[in-house]
Amino acid sequence: MKRTFLLTVIAAMATVSDAAVSADLQRGELLYQTCSACHSVLGDGLGPDLHGIFGQKAAQIAGFKYSDALKASELVWDEKTLRAFIADPQAVVKGTLMAFPGYKADADLDALIAYIKTLQ
Repeated sequence: MKRTFLLTVIAAMATVSDAAVSADLQRGELLYQTCSACHSVLGDGLGPDLHGIFGQKAAQIAGFKYSDALKASELVWDEKTLRAFIADPQAVVKGTLMAFPGYKADADLDALIAYIKTLQ
């Protein structure tokens, strides 16, 4: 009886977790629409392509004109760095050309980063 109950609870949690991940990705895709005003995943945006940025050093896409500040930053786009940069680009890299006021809500940052991770 206890084992059946426990398995039912675990199965329900997995379903809720999958639904939450799906909702986060949908929310992240919606939030990314703001980003896509400048950033594409095809390399033809005003801002640099975001395809595959996780684990990459900042300012590395050939042919894109980055700010001197971002080129000198030595940043690597991991979750912590990207979270901080999306929240307040100017605070992370003073002098960056990214003119975005930032997303402040943790839930928005979580969802957007989850979505960007799918752009691999």
